[in-house]
Amino acid sequence: MKRYFKVVIEKDEDGAFIATVPELPGCVSDGKTKKEALNNVKEAIEGYMETLKDMKWSMPKIVSVNRIAVEINAKTA
Repeated sequence: MKRYFKVVIEKDEDGAFIATVPELPGCVSDGKTKKEALNNVKEAIEGYMETLKDMKWSMPKIVSVNRIAVEINAKTA
């Protein structure tokens, strides 16, 4: 069975690509390139899912996804 996950890619101050899976708390990986980060996070997802299975834990359930607006001070942005 194939399951699709949303992956958020960010670039840190050192230029590394950070891949986070919002549906799986703590499931994060990185890479020198976007492609490497995506490959690495795929392995992290597979490991996460194996751990859930081994521990007989259920899949985390997202309650909602929201978008909010926040005023950003130009001096800190």
